[in-house]
Amino acid sequence: MKLEPLAVAVVVVSLIAMATGGRHSGRRKHKEIFLGENSKFKFGGRIDYKLKRQDSTKTLLIKSEQLLRIEEHDFAMRPGFGGAAIPVGIDVQVESIDSISEVNMDFTMTLYLRHYWKDERLSFPSRNNQSRTFDSRLVKKIWVPDVFFVHSKRSFIHDATMENIMLRVYPDGNILYSVRATVTALCSMDFSSFPLDTQNCSLELESYAYNENDLMLYWKNGNDSLRTDEIVLSQFFIEHFHASSGLAFYSSTGWYNRLFINFILRRHIFFFMLQTYFPTMLMVVLSWVSFWIDRRAVPARVSLGMTTVLTMSTIITGVSSSMPQVSYVKAVDVYLWTSFLFVFLSVIEYAAVNYCTTLEEMRKMKRGKLPSTFNVSQAMAFDGCFHDDDIELTPFSHMPPTLTSDPLTTPTQTSDIQPTEGTRLRRQRSVRENVDLLVSNSYLIDSYSRLAFPMSYLLFNTIYWGLYS
Repeated sequence: MKLEPLAVAVVVVSLIAMATGGRHSGRRKHKEIFLGENSKFKFGGRIDYKLKRQDSTKTLLIKSEQLLRIEEHDFAMRPGFGGAAIPVGIDVQVESIDSISEVNMDFTMTLYLRHYWKDERLSFPSRNNQSRTFDSRLVKKIWVPDVFFVHSKRSFIHDATMENIMLRVYPDGNILYSVRATVTALCSMDFSSFPLDTQNCSLELESYAYNENDLMLYWKNGNDSLRTDEIVLSQFFIEHFHASSGLAFYSSTGWYNRLFINFILRRHIFFFMLQTYFPTMLMVVLSWVSFWIDRRAVPARVSLGMTTVLTMSTIITGVSSSMPQVSYVKAVDVYLWTSFLFVFLSVIEYAAVNYCTTLEEMRKMKRGKLPSTFNVSQAMAFDGCFHDDDIELTPFSHMPPTLTSDPLTTPTQTSDIQPTEGTRLRRQRSVRENVDLLVSNSYLIDSYSRLAFPMSYLLFNTIYWGLYS
């Protein structure tokens, strides 16, 4: 009878537990049904809690570093240390040529640089022979080739939004290592034919620490290892891209394999035709206008000559400021300075005309052929017309008659023949007489210049474009 109250208590507790458990299980069931119905409206019924896949990274029994046995090897040493040189294949895809600077003699290129080699220390077992891809975090823990850009001024690996580095490891130990980099490298340019020039530039790749006994760089697919996107430049046309290889020797460390990315640039001439050549031609032609202006129009001819000279100086200065300070003559310098010489000579031509005109007027005053009220300064002023009556040709000097005697004429009759007034006898003038003729007839200088200057400039252009084109 004493055990009866204890039995009753046990039965009561059991009933309470069963009731509580059934109530909670019912709530859980209703909750799952409620979540399932809501998830259909929110996610389109894609989530199935019974068939939900687990995260694939959680199914790995070991981490990647353990799978690749990184801690078991010293990756400060190259693969196969002490043996033959490890071959490293290179594959390059040029994305763009960002800029080419003549002043700094360099170019900027963005490219994808891919390395291929085999490191058996990173081989791992795989049932389906599937490779594994990693980012820059694993690259810092293994050995990678130390390829650098020879003659580079600046270079960097892009890091937006993460470092643009890819590492792909295959089960047999083959590795693909790819980076996206931008390089500014030196390009030795020859401007002797500028702007009708063609430049040969190259980007050179080489291992920094490992010579040819430790590392052998080569193009993985020969000439097909270099691929380019469609590249359009503002001032250049890319004629040819090709890959080549060679050896570089350093006296302290030995021979190194070196790879070359060569490309040929041909400059577009149309920009310089508009900015340099056409304005220069116009200034030279404009300077010839003074040959058709009255020689006594001093202000007009002087101002025209000085304007063309100053404009040519401005053009020369603008071209020189955008070019490197080289110690040899460029093609554009030949054209600009020759054109400047033509403009300068047109100013000198008027100085000669003005001087000869002054001498002519002074001689007329001494000979008394000008009225006493004549003012020399008035003759040099601009009046807008050409005065033919002011020009008086110097009479030809008389020469002994050299007429051929007629057989029917006696010597006495021949001696009596006198040349009529105005008869001109042809004979070769001396240099002094020609100078005196030009001084006495200064307008002839303008007449000769109207023909001599254009013909000389046309000849110069023919020789110039034939030589440099």
